[in-house]
Amino acid sequence: MNLKFQYNKISQLQLIKQLGVRQKALPTLKNKESALRVEVKKARDKASELDSRIAERTNELDVFMKLWSEFDPDLISVKDVQIKTRKIAGVKTPLLEDITYEMKDFNLFTAPSWYLDGIVLIKELSRLQIEREFFIRKMHILEQVRKKTTQKVNLYEKVQIPAFEEAILRIKRFLEDEENLSKAAQKILKDRLEELA
Repeated sequence: MNLKFQYNKISQLQLIKQLGVRQKALPTLKNKESALRVEVKKARDKASELDSRIAERTNELDVFMKLWSEFDPDLISVKDVQIKTRKIAGVKTPLLEDITYEMKDFNLFTAPSWYLDGIVLIKELSRLQIEREFFIRKMHILEQVRKKTTQKVNLYEKVQIPAFEEAILRIKRFLEDEENLSKAAQKILKDRLEELA
């Protein structure tokens, strides 16, 4: 990183201030990164758990597959999905609050007796799949922010902070050299004046 600076005290003070800002922000960014990493892992684990539960329930339903041909899929549908947002390490993520289903009327006397159980199973499966989609979405959002935070941590740690430290050191050395030269010039001038007097 090429910093543009001047070899004077004002420039040195500005660089020291900017360095301080980055050094103070770095621990916060590292904490945010680790919190996001943990939350991404939780969301991934929850999504895979829901995947296995969905597969398990689907396998249980395979036994009744012949019966499902009698089932009317228009009987039940998802009417509304209510979403809340929750902040995790300063990042807004979706959170499933509730699912509202719309059921069409059907005659209990003419419909097969297992229809009510089938409706309960469909509700359960759809809830699991919608919940899984929420966790996958949450995981993707958090993963994106975590990557950006990691990039910022690396930028601060490996590029900007060392560049500011080097620039401050170069200015300090320049000012010290300038001061030494000025003292040496004064001493030489004093010695010449003494010789002339």
